Amino acid sequence: MMGPDEREERESTAPIQVVPPEGWPPASTPAPEPAVTPVITPLGAPPRAPLKPLRHRKRKSLLRRLLKWLFLALLAFLLLSVGMVAIYRVVPPPFTWTMAGDLVAGHGVTKRWMSLDRMDPDMARAAIAAEDSRFCSHNGFDFKAIEAAYNRNETGKHRIRGGSTISQQTAKNVFLWQGGGYFRKGLEAWFTVLIENIWGKRRIMEVYLNVAETGIGTYGANAGALRYFNHDASRLSTSEAAAIAAVLPLPKKREAVDPRGFTRRYGNAIAARIGVVSRDGLDSCLR
Repeated sequence: MMGPDEREERESTAPIQVVPPEGWPPASTPAPEPAVTPVITPLGAPPRAPLKPLRHRKRKSLLRRLLKWLFLALLAFLLLSVGMVAIYRVVPPPFTWTMAGDLVAGHGVTKRWMSLDRMDPDMARAAIAAEDSRFCSHNGFDFKAIEAAYNRNETGKHRIRGGSTISQQTAKNVFLWQGGGYFRKGLEAWFTVLIENIWGKRRIMEVYLNVAETGIGTYGANAGALRYFNHDASRLSTSEAAAIAAVLPLPKKREAVDPRGFTRRYGNAIAARIGVVSRDGLDSCLR
């Protein structure tokens, strides 16, 4: 049996239970705290950056995908353009955007390919005399002619003229569409660099004289000769070659047969310069 002192000590150390009165709601049990997984960082490693919001990560992922697609599109364009230029180095271009425009307009398309070896040499000389006197000496761009054309056009007293070389015109005629704009000019410059480095001068002149428009729906010097003079371009006189070259800047508005006014004067000037081109060797890259 426990003595009075022992009983008093045991009662004093026993837990006190508080019983709520009748009608009171039961005491709520506090919710357990969520378990926290400790982040173990290796010794010496920098602290981990806090996670970025989900929206920010989605935006960054979308931008990354967009840049990837742009890069792939640019790469595909570069490969396709180089491939087309390489193919046309040996294969005549079968069709152009300008020809497509004539078909849509209902004019039809007439073309007769002729190699530069078979074509009368005066035709290439006439093109150089009319369009690009430094054709054999520049790398595709004649900056002196561009500056001169700009200064001439700024005065507003003369006909508007461009400074495009035969190389630039060939790049535009074969791979692009007619018209201006900085975007097309940029593409024209790119294709000009390609054909200058992949084709060379003889091939550029050969393609130019076969795809340049020489009348409504008529393409190439050979088709122009058949249309205007009833014979092919293998035997052109100096005046005939000059007449075809005089049509090149505005083929839909000029005629090589019985030319009048400016076209006639321009053709006579070209005919006079053909001898200069031959004598001064301005066509040396074609020989």
